[in-house]
Amino acid sequence: MIIVVIVVVVLILLAVFYYIAKRNSIIASRNRVDESWSGIDVQLKRRHDLVPNLVETVKGYATHESEVFEKATKARAEAMSAHSVQDTSKAESNLSGALTDLRAVAENYPTLRATENFQQLSRNLSELEDEIQASRRIYNSNVQSFNTDIEQFPGSIVANQGNFTKKVFFEIEDPTDREPVSVSFDK
Repeated sequence: MIIVVIVVVVLILLAVFYYIAKRNSIIASRNRVDESWSGIDVQLKRRHDLVPNLVETVKGYATHESEVFEKATKARAEAMSAHSVQDTSKAESNLSGALTDLRAVAENYPTLRATENFQQLSRNLSELEDEIQASRRIYNSNVQSFNTDIEQFPGSIVANQGNFTKKVFFEIEDPTDREPVSVSFDK
């Protein structure tokens, strides 16, 4: 009888320890998702800070292209004010489109493309686009891991009790935006 009680107590203790370990694992996974989103946020902030300089540089050469500049400025403002992953994804897609239009305007001005300031801004934008893509891959990988963790048994039981909900991938909604922004201003 005592052996049965000891076995039951040990099984209960193992279940409690497993529950605690699984909950801590899910919390750690959620924190990795949040941390990787912070990495994307930092890269997007750097991109947003670069856009006005790029717009002003192009504007100095192409003053009659005000619609393109307004579109880029508006897209930047929308991207900066986005809060959710879905809103940020959509706003960043719009900003990428505006930057593509800005690049098209710059291609019409060889003297602009030759300036050191514009070349430096172009290099910075290209590097930022690469860093954003890398950050996006890390974030989406962490989201995939977290979502799998909370959907698979027995993690789903722990997740339901802890009110853990699925995270959203940072995806590109418009298939034409899947291509990176080209910042090569050479013809």
